[in-house]
Amino acid sequence: PDNVTTGAADDIRQATNLARRMVTEWGMSDKLGRLRYSENEEEVFLGHSVTQRKNVSDATAKIIDDEIRRIIDESETRARAILTEHMEQLHAIAKGLLEYETLSGDEIKALIRGEAIYRDNDQDTPKASAPPPTGRRASVPPSGTPDPGAFEPKPQPGAGD
Repeated sequence: PDNVTTGAADDIRQATNLARRMVTEWGMSDKLGRLRYSENEEEVFLGHSVTQRKNVSDATAKIIDDEIRRIIDESETRARAILTEHMEQLHAIAKGLLEYETLSGDEIKALIRGEAIYRDNDQDTPKASAPPPTGRRASVPPSGTPDPGAFEPKPQPGAGD
C-alpha cells in the first residue's frame, strides 16, 4: 500500500467510525437488519475508553466487522471510480488550489465547467467570470529585492506629541 499521511489517516479513522455507526447504530446493514448494536455505554477518560460493556456475541461482532469492511471497500472503489472518471476536473481543482490555496464553491463550479478563475489585485476573493487582470496575483509573494526601509521602525501615532 501507499504511504499514508496523517491527514489520510484521520480520514480513514473518520470513515471507519462512520461505517461502524451505520452498521451498529443506524441499522444500515442488510445482514444485521434494523437493529441497534451499540448502546453508547462507554465512559471516556481523557479521550480513551476505560470501560465498555460487550453487548454482542463474537459471531455478531465478526459480522459487524465484515459489514464495516464491506462499506469501506465499496466506498473506496466508488470514490476512485468517480475521481478517475472526472480526472480532468480533479486536476483543474488541484491546480486552482495550488495557485490560490482556497477556492469558493462558485470557483470550484467554474473550474469544473472548464472556466478560468481571475481575482482582482485589490481583493482576496476571486471572480470566476471576470476578464483576466493585468497582473496575476498568486498566493505566494513575488521574489525580488525587498524595500530597504520595509523593516525599519515607524513612529507610532501620538508618539512625540
